[in-house]
Amino acid sequence: MRQNTGPLMLLVKPVSGSCDLRCRYCFYADEAQKRGRASYGRMSAETLELLVREALSQAAGGCTFAFQGGEPTLAGLDFYEKLLELEKRYNRRHIPVQYAIQTNGCSLDRDWAAFFARNRFLVGLSLDGTREVHDAYRRDAAGEGSFQRVQRAAQLLQQAGVDFNVLTVVTNQTVRSIGKIYGYFKRSGLRYQQYIPCLDPLGEERGQTEYALTPEAYGEFLCRLFDLWYADLSHGDYVYIRYFENLAAMLLGRPPESCGMSGQCACGFTVEADGSVYPCDFYVLDPYLLGHIGEQSFAGMAAGEAARAFVEPSRLVDEKCRSCRWGALCRGGCRRDREPAVDGVLQRNYFCPAFERFFGYAASRLRQAAVWLSTGLPRSGRS
Repeated sequence: MRQNTGPLMLLVKPVSGSCDLRCRYCFYADEAQKRGRASYGRMSAETLELLVREALSQAAGGCTFAFQGGEPTLAGLDFYEKLLELEKRYNRRHIPVQYAIQTNGCSLDRDWAAFFARNRFLVGLSLDGTREVHDAYRRDAAGEGSFQRVQRAAQLLQQAGVDFNVLTVVTNQTVRSIGKIYGYFKRSGLRYQQYIPCLDPLGEERGQTEYALTPEAYGEFLCRLFDLWYADLSHGDYVYIRYFENLAAMLLGRPPESCGMSGQCACGFTVEADGSVYPCDFYVLDPYLLGHIGEQSFAGMAAGEAARAFVEPSRLVDEKCRSCRWGALCRGGCRRDREPAVDGVLQRNYFCPAFERFFGYAASRLRQAAVWLSTGLPRSGRS
């Protein structure tokens, strides 16, 4: 009998790293080139069935299937319709099941939007802001920008009533244009936003690419974005920004829902198209293989030596972090920003100067924002 694992959160790559865009900063493409096999193709019907059956037999309390890529819509709408069939067949204990998908939006049409709405998929839409900023790095194989297609996808999702947020990769160009980007998002009704700092190629010196985000630039970005967000919040004009919401929750004594803000890694489950499982989508690399679905339980993988070897280095706290006044908020940040390890020891977070600047700049207003978010926003004083 399979051991129940508690609630399961699975990140699934149904087409491995396949994508219809060639984003210049794509860490998935970089990751794929640093393993023995770059792509595992499209997940077979047999592997999908095995995944759903194993997940629903092992999960306790709930199960989330979150699809990403590459570009997960390349699996086709029939793949997701089959997923729902399998969930009905194998969810014999009637546990709550949730679905999410992260998409570049280029393949979305009314059928996709209706499907997401009907089946309550939470959608993340990759949109880097205005046309100028978005098309600088998010182009297709022909070199054409994708902004117009993604803007159309956002409109289709809105019309269908889909719950979705925009995911924006922060590059050096984002920093210079954040006022325009934030204004564009608000005018377009895109009030649920997530910003993630761009990653440099794994194992290479940071700050050397044309899109690279330096600690100084990231600190400037956080301060400027916070000013915009806080000004709106203080007038009762609510915009959700995941990072700031997590900080507010932490100030109120609640745990962050973003794993990179928890202080150390946990063993997650990222499932490749062939059924191989890895502890994090930043580390879908051969040395971090946990096992394969159907061969080991998820609980067994999480308790295994590969998981321990992945998690253990993140538990070591840098000496400066121990005495830092912002340690309770920063918690060292994401492991990926502490690479490369030196003699097995992860370094201090690359963006440490950015966080020091931002927390020093915004801490008192963050505390006020936390109060507003928990008790109610001020009434708007705007006409």
